[in-house]
Amino acid sequence: MVASSRSEQLFNRAKRILPGGVDSPVRYFEPYPFFAASARGSKLVTADHRTLTDYCMGYGAMFLGHSYGPVLDAVKAQMENGTLYCVPTELEIKLAELIAKAVPCADMVRLVNTGSEATMNAIRLARAFTKKKKIIKFDGGYHGAHDYVLVKAGSGAAGLPASEGVLEEASAQTIVTQYNDAAELERTIEKNRDDVACLIMEPVLANIGLVVPDKNYLSDVRKITQQNDVVLIFDEVVTGFRLAMGGASEFFGIRPDIATFAKALGNGFPVGAITGRREIMQQLAPIGRVYQASTFAGNPVSVSAAIAVLSVLFEAKDSIYPQVARSCDCIVEGLKEELEDIGEVNCTINSIGSMYQLFFSPEKVRDEQSAKRSDSSTFRRLFEELLKRNVFIPPSQFETCFVSYAHDEDDADKTVDAYSEAFKKIKGQK
Repeated sequence: MVASSRSEQLFNRAKRILPGGVDSPVRYFEPYPFFAASARGSKLVTADHRTLTDYCMGYGAMFLGHSYGPVLDAVKAQMENGTLYCVPTELEIKLAELIAKAVPCADMVRLVNTGSEATMNAIRLARAFTKKKKIIKFDGGYHGAHDYVLVKAGSGAAGLPASEGVLEEASAQTIVTQYNDAAELERTIEKNRDDVACLIMEPVLANIGLVVPDKNYLSDVRKITQQNDVVLIFDEVVTGFRLAMGGASEFFGIRPDIATFAKALGNGFPVGAITGRREIMQQLAPIGRVYQASTFAGNPVSVSAAIAVLSVLFEAKDSIYPQVARSCDCIVEGLKEELEDIGEVNCTINSIGSMYQLFFSPEKVRDEQSAKRSDSSTFRRLFEELLKRNVFIPPSQFETCFVSYAHDEDDADKTVDAYSEAFKKIKGQK
């Protein structure tokens, strides 16, 4: 009898106490997920002592790489002075000032703990500011696991719960429309002009695979929302401080009314932020009537990590962002060459900055519908073949691969080689 792996043993143990054996469903894949033991730079070490080149990178959080020295140093120094005070600190002011310096729309900042917390309260702010109820989101866009955004498209644009336990009454206040279709957005807003408080959107969709905006699309969205007095919320939980120092707003030159951040802001530590126009942000208690509170918001450990992240990025942004983009481009161009060499035409690759994803589809993937038409079963085989070759990408077709500052030329070369071998294996199985 073959001895089971350490990860299998841990998973069997986890299933008895954790629902499904995991604390987030995206971490599960059949027959069982591997368990991590440590991580540094671009590498993740499993409980079975395998070293993997990581392109999940905390689903985008680890922009500077795992166990990044300056961030860990800042956290260790702060821990000597305490981990939670529940009274204000100068650190919070410093972090908010750094965010405001980087983010074009950040007249004011409210620190929170997670992306879900940030988007939930951004929507509440927009409703209070406009005195309207309905919100618009895009099909395939993900904004956390709270009721108003855990919604899928129903008949027409009507929102339906995307999870049991979500109230239909809540989903009914959310309108779902198609990304990269400005005309449809304009029609939707005009039809609901008196009821729509805000449009919340990922400027670059990163939770349906990777889908980038068409040329001028974000400019059209900004124009349409301004003309109709609809608050535009950029959910930059993924793109913030990753696409550029000022996130997608800087990258595309579009200034939303509110922007939310998390992930790369803390490079592995739980911290998020709501930013926006002063007149909107001043709706927040204690000076306004929008209640938002959290015991751990602005905690000195996570705030120290975020200050270190932004300090590094400000100091070296002219070298860090181009380097990471080059690493991503090397991988993407390498994959395209390998696909061409083996004659595989039923693939398309989307990429931008430090993010990429491959779809087994002959068509351009530019929205949720075209992403869902891709061959996810073949993608699953790709994931398995890459994992055998010590390359870890997110296990779902509908996630995004992330390149970090820690990935180097050797990583890129070995990754392309692993994809090449995986492509040939898959093609031979067809």
